[in-house]
Amino acid sequence: MISSHVYALVHTIPDPPLPLWTFLISTVVKVIVLFTVYMVGAALLTLAERKISAWIQDRHGPNRVGGKLGLLQPAADGVKSIMKEETLPAHVNKPLFMLAPMMAFIPALMAAAVIPFGAPWDSRWGRIPMIVADLPVGFLFTLAITSLGVYGIVLAGWSSNNKYALLGGLRSSAQMVSYEIAMGMSLIPVLLLAGNVTLNEIVDQQASMHLWNVATLTMSFFVFMVAAFAETNRLPFDLPEAESELVAGYHTEYSAMKFSMFPISEYANMTTSSALMVTLFFGGWDIPFTTVDNTSGVSFVMLLLSIAIFAVKTLFFLFLFIWVRWTLPRFRYDQLMSLGWKIMLPMALTYIVIVASVMLALDYLGLERGLLYGLALLAVNIVLVIITFVILDRGRIISPAYGRATPQQIARLRAVTATRAQLSPESGD
Repeated sequence: MISSHVYALVHTIPDPPLPLWTFLISTVVKVIVLFTVYMVGAALLTLAERKISAWIQDRHGPNRVGGKLGLLQPAADGVKSIMKEETLPAHVNKPLFMLAPMMAFIPALMAAAVIPFGAPWDSRWGRIPMIVADLPVGFLFTLAITSLGVYGIVLAGWSSNNKYALLGGLRSSAQMVSYEIAMGMSLIPVLLLAGNVTLNEIVDQQASMHLWNVATLTMSFFVFMVAAFAETNRLPFDLPEAESELVAGYHTEYSAMKFSMFPISEYANMTTSSALMVTLFFGGWDIPFTTVDNTSGVSFVMLLLSIAIFAVKTLFFLFLFIWVRWTLPRFRYDQLMSLGWKIMLPMALTYIVIVASVMLALDYLGLERGLLYGLALLAVNIVLVIITFVILDRGRIISPAYGRATPQQIARLRAVTATRAQLSPESGD
């Protein structure tokens, strides 16, 4: 087990700069591979969504195109979207109507550029980091870029000149503002523990502590995960496009590929959120039971292993997104706003104070940032989880079906309804 002092010593030694041509060629290859995986993955996620929903509902799902597994169904859907007529209603604001899908689509892909997806590779041409843009601002760039996607949704709702679309855009903007603050606040404990905003450094910090942040910062993970569901407009937070209320919400007037860009951006945002949760709270690409990948570059075999570990973790959270969609009912809008402002934000702010106080006490005691430090934080988080979910919540607040009325009020209303039914003229007949 390597101490945090060794990690600090290793990471103070900068890697030698790559030759210019190596840097340019490796960057181009990483860009092509990453965004190809993102685009193909978004298409395959539509098939995964249908297959998983069919599995949950005990049916077959798509099986007419591409054999029994329906593997060519995404390709058939893409051809259908390309071949459909591009409608441009006369009553829309045409420049903004055309711009909105692009504004929703581009930030979803740009956010993936700063997420490391593998251990640094010691190639014959130099040490190549498995990240497109290793920015010093780290995930702050991701939060900033993903927040721009709401502009495309709001513009789509406003430029459509449609009441349903406008309501969907307004809902999306209010939802984004409500949960983006809680999401940002939930990551401050991660910064306090890592002492850095660079995502690779956060991965190394979890490896040096020999505990993932989901164990040492459990409440931060919970707030971030709930906010990620809200930011991606997924159930139970899909109020901007609630079919039963708003037809299709902000993309009611769209068709063909302009319509398809909205679901593609949603699936890309799901992938980015899943990759962020893996990186910030589940060790990222770190290869377990070894510290070689955190102190130096790795061989090509170890590189593939680290990418596979990162991919498996990300796929788990993508499955969670889909599983929740076909399991939980939708929130009412007052529940959605109340959860964001009255519960998530105060919880995140309170947790910052608690984590900062505990870390200050542990540092005062001279405890090294290692396994014992992480176990102390784990014990604090176990207590906080019990207090929050077992004592305070008891399955009422964090529940889409929860209402404000007490059981006594509900019984009183039922008695009034029964009395009115007895006194009505029809009951006398």
